Amino acid sequence: PHFPCPFSPTRLPLWGYLRTLMLQIAKQELEQEEAERGREKQRYLAEHCTPLALASLPLAELQELCRELHARVDRVDEERYDMQVRVSKNINENRGSEPDLDRGGSVKRPRAAAIRALGLHAMMQALRGAGEAPHSGVSGLTPVCPPPQENREVGDWRKNIDALSGMEGRKKKFETSGAGQA
Repeated sequence: PHFPCPFSPTRLPLWGYLRTLMLQIAKQELEQEEAERGREKQRYLAEHCTPLALASLPLAELQELCRELHARVDRVDEERYDMQVRVSKNINENRGSEPDLDRGGSVKRPRAAAIRALGLHAMMQALRGAGEAPHSGVSGLTPVCPPPQENREVGDWRKNIDALSGMEGRKKKFETSGAGQA
């Protein structure tokens, strides 16, 4: 069976009409949603924010009210800033861990996260867990000391050379080395 092309010259005016009709309907729905949002906002404000009678308040109470409102605004600004910092930090971390695409279409490996150097105490604490009391873990061990070294007295080396020079010196050298082996 032969299906007619939807974009044939005879059907183009129909497609244009349908497209403009859909756009008009979408525009009307957006305007209705915007009006509904405005009405919802007004209803919420009327429900939660009571109108202030500022004309009957003395100056001291007005100043106190302004201070209180400024403190609330500052608190909300700090919370908003903290949230904004957290979100931007998470976005940057996620952006760094995603694989990048080259223009050629090949995938780059994600950058390795920097590993901070931990000290011995921090590693042991991480292995033990945070709930346990810290202890050194060396209570039952005995200290290991290196064996004591024999200190030979070192005399004047020139006297030794003079004593061992000549035939008598060689004889003494031979006798002392032979006596040590026997």
